[in-house]
Amino acid sequence: MREKAALLLNRVVRPFMEIFGLSRLVAIGTVVVIAGIVAFALFWFFRSAPPGEITITTGPPGSTFETNAYRYRQILQSNGVTLKVLQSEGSLQNLERLQDPNFNVDVGFVQGGVSNGPAGVKLVSLGSVSYQPLLVFYRGTNVSLLSDLKGKRLAIGEAGSGTRSLTLTLLKLNGIVEGDGTVFEDVEPAKAAMALLKGSVDAVFLMGDSASPVVMKQLLLTPGIQLLDFTQADGYARRVTYLNKLDLPKGSIEFGRDVPAHDVSLVAPTVELLARPNLHPALVDLLIEAAQEVHGNAGLLKRKGEFPAPREHEYPISTEATRYYKGGKSFLYRRLPFWMASLANRILLAFVPIIVLLIPAMKLLPNLLSLRVKLRIYQWYRALLMVERDLHGWPAEQRPKLLGRLDHIEQEVNRMKVPASYADQFYSLRESIGFVRGKVTEENNKEMEDERRRKGKS
Repeated sequence: MREKAALLLNRVVRPFMEIFGLSRLVAIGTVVVIAGIVAFALFWFFRSAPPGEITITTGPPGSTFETNAYRYRQILQSNGVTLKVLQSEGSLQNLERLQDPNFNVDVGFVQGGVSNGPAGVKLVSLGSVSYQPLLVFYRGTNVSLLSDLKGKRLAIGEAGSGTRSLTLTLLKLNGIVEGDGTVFEDVEPAKAAMALLKGSVDAVFLMGDSASPVVMKQLLLTPGIQLLDFTQADGYARRVTYLNKLDLPKGSIEFGRDVPAHDVSLVAPTVELLARPNLHPALVDLLIEAAQEVHGNAGLLKRKGEFPAPREHEYPISTEATRYYKGGKSFLYRRLPFWMASLANRILLAFVPIIVLLIPAMKLLPNLLSLRVKLRIYQWYRALLMVERDLHGWPAEQRPKLLGRLDHIEQEVNRMKVPASYADQFYSLRESIGFVRGKVTEENNKEMEDERRRKGKS
């Protein structure tokens, strides 16, 4: 095995040694660096792939949150991504799940106002996707303000729901708290509606994160059950910043029966699609695209194109969502199927930068090696020039030392390993050594001849 590995390494390294004139150690280092870069690119290519499955936390069975999530799932499924729909008690539990790093969930519907600010895991918003009106149904005709419900039996929504959180906030603003004679009952919407019909509670508070549209419409059409008109809606929207005032037009529920019998003012927070900050950018685009299809049409309480919208409340809009709202999907995702665009995008991100860097580097390497070889050759040319200069400047008795210097230069030059492409310069250097050696020898011989003549005359 070691012999095969060594043979393979030799086959890979040898071209670098022959083409670029590298030493074996430098060639091995070059191969290792290139292999490391390619390995990192492959790692990044697979690491950056969007997951094939994500989980959304929604609401109780039949709630608008759950209904919308299933519509999201169909859209994502058509793009090859599986959306796992996880039921919950409502907005508050959705938020708790998203903030719990040990809970396997990626996105969720959260009603505005259930948190005064981010806590635990930092979350980002993909935008507001809808209004969530609070519908207060009551028996009798003596209720015109929320404060009129003091001392009565109230079904305020299940624990963990956004309904309960908002209801408690509004009741507190009206001086209604538990223990002042008012009875709070935490029951599920269907049971709360049944209790109101039977008269065992005086009012129920319902919202789409926990109640189904069927339950709310049933109460709207039931004689003797009234829908509270929030005549102070403007004031609530000013005091509670995440609330909006909405108008339910006269007759819009049932024109034949004129339900409601007059315009009704409502208060409503917006619903945000919250996500963990590490959600893959491609899935951010896909989720917002699904939100546009699900929530983008006109409705009873919204205009066409009003949602989804990058409205920032308790949580910041994610960078990827901001980019999408400003410019839409990237070019590849507009032109290609999701899986193909994802593949092409990862190739561009992982391999193109490496190619862009490696090609100039490979072109630059021969130039650097050429400079290195030339500098080594020029080094000995400089030494030859010094010998030739000293030939004319040294006294005659010291000139024999120059031959020793030339011997040293010649030995070092003969040890040099240069690429075949520099053979002409290499042999030219060796010829130059011979030329300078000839001049030194000639001068020495001349001095010796002159010395003999002087001795003969004397």
